[in-house]
Amino acid sequence: MADSTPLLSQANSAESQSTTPPLEKHRPSLDFTIERCIGVFGWAQFFQTLLVSLAWLFDAQQTFISVFTDAYPTWHCTTHPHGCDSVSNICYLPKNSWAWDWPSYTSIISEWKLECSSSIITGLPASSFFMGCLVGGFVLATLADSSLGRKNMIFLSCLTMSLSSLLTVFSTNIWVYSALRLVCGFGRATIGTSALVLTAELVGKRWRGQVGVIGFFCFTIGFLSLPAIAYLNRGSSWRSLYLWTSIPGIFYSMLVHFFVRESPRWLFVRGRKEEAVATLKSIATPSRSSCLTWSFSEVSFQEERCNNGNIFSTIKMLVQKRWAFRRLLPVLVIGFGSGMVYYGMPLGLGNLSFNLYLSVTLNALAEIPSSLITMLLIATSLVRQAVVFGGVFGPMLVAADRRDGISSYGVFGLVIGCCGLFAICLPETRGRALCDTMDEEEQKEKAICNDEGDVLA
Repeated sequence: MADSTPLLSQANSAESQSTTPPLEKHRPSLDFTIERCIGVFGWAQFFQTLLVSLAWLFDAQQTFISVFTDAYPTWHCTTHPHGCDSVSNICYLPKNSWAWDWPSYTSIISEWKLECSSSIITGLPASSFFMGCLVGGFVLATLADSSLGRKNMIFLSCLTMSLSSLLTVFSTNIWVYSALRLVCGFGRATIGTSALVLTAELVGKRWRGQVGVIGFFCFTIGFLSLPAIAYLNRGSSWRSLYLWTSIPGIFYSMLVHFFVRESPRWLFVRGRKEEAVATLKSIATPSRSSCLTWSFSEVSFQEERCNNGNIFSTIKMLVQKRWAFRRLLPVLVIGFGSGMVYYGMPLGLGNLSFNLYLSVTLNALAEIPSSLITMLLIATSLVRQAVVFGGVFGPMLVAADRRDGISSYGVFGLVIGCCGLFAICLPETRGRALCDTMDEEEQKEKAICNDEGDVLA
């Protein structure tokens, strides 16, 4: 039988048993006090949010770089007596009857002679990247809230991602290449979440939605930059793409280390009040900086510390609560389907008989109107992991479809259609209102159960 204890109250049961002094109940919240001191939004905050949001740009480049580096190159027949034509399977043709249109070093497929390898082998590097994202999302999930903080998490994630991308240049075979892509994915796993949280905590509540969208637009710009970089380096080694994207990422990591401010909220919660006040002074307007020395003496941090619980204990509670699990499972399935389509479709553009550079550009432009929807869809960490898990299977499906080019898109449509049907399982789809907090939803579920019990009685 499901536990009926409210979710948020369960974590704070020990504190609720003690008697709280009457005056402490009326103390202002930490977020309210920070917003009162720094204002809603200023130029210093805009600079900080823009600098932090640039992490999404390098994240997008490493996410979709395999569209070009792992592309199946075009080829042509050199002799025709052997039955060679444009629709032939080169795996059954003599080696001297065909040749690549570009030098072999333009793609890992032609350089390492993977044209006849199985889809598991050719799709392994891209799948390894998303597998690293999946593992890193769970392993690194709590570090931004606990020991490292938001700024250091972004710095280390971008640096790890960029350095592993730089080392990819020295790959000698598909196995080393896949291992380095795994490390790259592991490092970038928390970039989006940490950047989104840090930008939100540097501004007032009114502007948090707007600054969150800046990150998604930077992701789109990073995606758009890839076909431009690849076009300028067409005919060059696939390694040049990793050089052009990794070296700027390393320099950006240095900018984050020296110029980005840590979240004042995280500093206060961790007990580093002097550093938090110094951070607030650096981004507050002169007219408001005078209140920083005394405003936080009224704030109680006990509740704020309690709200920073472990993500794994939160997941455990979500699974244990029957009403929460009924909502969580369909959303995860929808996220899985969305991830397979979202990451798989760009990777499959090389299989189509269209210009690859133009196709990727148009695909990236489609990200702009979908930025708001994406922000609402993957705001939850578990849903984000489900999206990444779907991305693991997309590359192998695309690699298996290189013979005819379009059947993978039929599979993508079938997957997203079937996964979308799970939205019917959500109570909100059936017209039921969604509560603002989990405590309210818990009380609502208890009331429904009590009413059903009275009817049966």
